[in-house]
This record gives sequence, structure tokens and C-alpha cells, in this order.
Amino acid sequence: MWLLDRLLKRAITRGALELTTADGQVRRYGDPQAEPVRVRLADSATAGRIARNPALAAGEAFMDGRLVVESGDVLDLLDLVSGNLRWDRGNALRVAMWNQQRLAAKWDELNARSRSRRNVAHHYDLSDRLYDLFLDPERQYSCAYFREGNQGADSSLEQAQIDKLDHIAKKLCLKPGMRVLDIGCGWGGMARHIHRVSGAEVLGVTLSEEQLKYARAKAADLGIGGKVRYELMDYRDVEGPFDRIVSVGMFEHVGRPNYATFFDKLASLLTEDGVALLHSIGRAGGPGATDPWTAKYIFPGGYTPAYSELARHIERAWLWPTDIEVWRLHYGWTLEHWLKRCRAKKAEIVALYDERFYRMWEFYLAGAIMAFRHDDHVVWQIQLARKRDAVPVTRDYLYR
Repeated sequence: MWLLDRLLKRAITRGALELTTADGQVRRYGDPQAEPVRVRLADSATAGRIARNPALAAGEAFMDGRLVVESGDVLDLLDLVSGNLRWDRGNALRVAMWNQQRLAAKWDELNARSRSRRNVAHHYDLSDRLYDLFLDPERQYSCAYFREGNQGADSSLEQAQIDKLDHIAKKLCLKPGMRVLDIGCGWGGMARHIHRVSGAEVLGVTLSEEQLKYARAKAADLGIGGKVRYELMDYRDVEGPFDRIVSVGMFEHVGRPNYATFFDKLASLLTEDGVALLHSIGRAGGPGATDPWTAKYIFPGGYTPAYSELARHIERAWLWPTDIEVWRLHYGWTLEHWLKRCRAKKAEIVALYDERFYRMWEFYLAGAIMAFRHDDHVVWQIQLARKRDAVPVTRDYLYR
């Protein structure tokens, strides 16, 4: 316990944490005047595990019921901890804790073809019913776009996801008769939207068999199967050319060793006047590492890139970055909607899986909120072209 006690004394300086150990001792950390978040450890071994590897063991202990939040909830606990470890100049403890993860993370990002499919199936081939419980009707499992700049009681996740689709479609400068590629098409909502607003023909590729079945069935129901096709295919195997390419929420699964391959492939698939739009979670604070809990339980092989890690590969692929937009708070708001919906449907999620799975999912969404609230996470929207004049030279066209 002494090791965890030492860590918490260093880590909790703002706000307060009250910890009850397995033998009934109560320890307090942080501001003595603040109302604490109260947690209890169910056994003595948990304290040592968390102290030695907090980024992995804390999430595992919460999943297993060995770390119990007794006042507030897991969102309050993670808000307290991540707020103290926030991305900020001079936060030496945060730097020390993250540096130890970098080496281990490199192996997890290799993402050879066979491994890529397994990694995708780990997360996206879960029950269809699960995603129906918290996503919008188009199953947009990526950052929504809150046009009013907030996500308060009057905001609608459904409208924000439609606004995201519209915003991306405008950046693609679509015209009837174009051929469009959607890399990592998910359940097919982006491809269907592109066809709906432009009449363009769209090919969506995914590595998830469950997503593929859903997307094909939806296209057939809408009578657009001849214009919007979906294939179980690695992006490296696609043959072009395409007038437009879009990729939303897929690049996080590419892995740093494959960045050059990705952008070279993108450039080779575009027509001479082609335009691409890459939408990806990213880091404002430079290269980092995927935390070990997320890599083990949620997104094996996943990594969110710093722009500096993308730029050299974009340059070497001879692609023009014609527009770069940074969404700083939108994903945090999106995740708050998802967490609220999951909590409202807890009984149904537990019935689908079990209590441990529900706690895992709650920890995942709450932790992801903190990545955008306190850490350095953002969303990049990078518009790319082979020619400097392939898109308008001002942003006015986006707001007409």
C-alpha cells in the first residue's frame, strides 16, 4: 500500500480523493477542504497492482469490482485523476507516467494484414444490438459536429452527426457521376449520405464482417445497392482510380509503421483532380502512446497520431494539404452523449453481456471523455489533393 500511497500523494494535488483500503483504513489525498471522490479497494493486492502499472491495473480493477467508487462515479474519479495529470507545460508526473508506455506501444501498432482484421473484429464485431443502444440511427461511431459550439440540453446527437456528414460532404466538393471510395466505411452511413446528396457512386471497404452485413442490407433496403457497394477488403488491396476518397475514424487503426503505405496508396488511388478527406483522432502534444488498458481491451493496434507524424508522409506522397481543421471539444461532447445513453440502457447491456463488460464499456467511454477534456486529444480533418487548385482557394464554399 505504501507504493500506491506515495503515488497518490504526488498525483492528487487539486480536488480530493478518499481511499478506503481492504483492511478498513481511510486515507485522504489532495485539498483537505474539497469534497472528495470516495473509492474502496476490495483486496490488498489491488493496491500494489495499481501502483506498479496504474494505466492498466486501475481499469482492470474497476472492471473486476476490486476498485469500487462509493461516492460520485467512475467519470468523477477519472475527471479527478486526469485533471491532475492533464496535458500541461511542466506536469512532470504526467510525462514520467506516459514515457514508460511508449516502447510497449510500438509492438502493438504493427498491424500486418492478418492482424488488422483480428484487431477490427475485436471491437467492431460485437453485437449489433449494443451499438443500436447508444449510437444515432446512421450508426456514426465517430466524432459528431456541434455547430452551435456546445452540447447542452438543447443539442441533439442525431443532428450533430448529420451536420458532421454534411460538413465532410462539402469538403469533398462532390459532383454527380463521381466515383468515391470510403476507407473504413463502418456501417455505411457516410457512403449512403454521399450518394444521397450528390448521386455519386461509392465503394465502402471495411474489415468487419458484422459491419459489412449491416451496410449491404441497408443499401439493399434503400434500393441503392447498384450505386453504393460495400466490400470486405483491406485498403491496401483497393484498385482505383477514384475522384474522391474519404476516411472517417479508420486511420487510428492504421498504425505508425504503415503511415507511408497509407498515404502512398491514397495518392495512387486519386485521379489527377482528386480530393481526399481524412478524419482522425489526433494528438496536439506530439507523438505519444496508446495506454495499455485501451490497447488490451478496446482497440488493439490502435494509435492516435500527432500531426507531426503525418506531415512527412503526406509530403513524401506528393499530396497537397488543402485544408486542415482541428476539432478540440466536439468528441468529448459526443462521448458524453454516448455514455449517458449507455447508462440509461445498462440493464440491456448487462443482459447482452454481463456486469463486467458493462463496467469495461463505462470505463472506456469515461476515459475517452477525459482524453479530450484534460489530455491532448483532438480530431484532425485533413483535406488532401494532388493539385493545388483542386478545391476552392477560400473556405467560403463550406458555408454557402
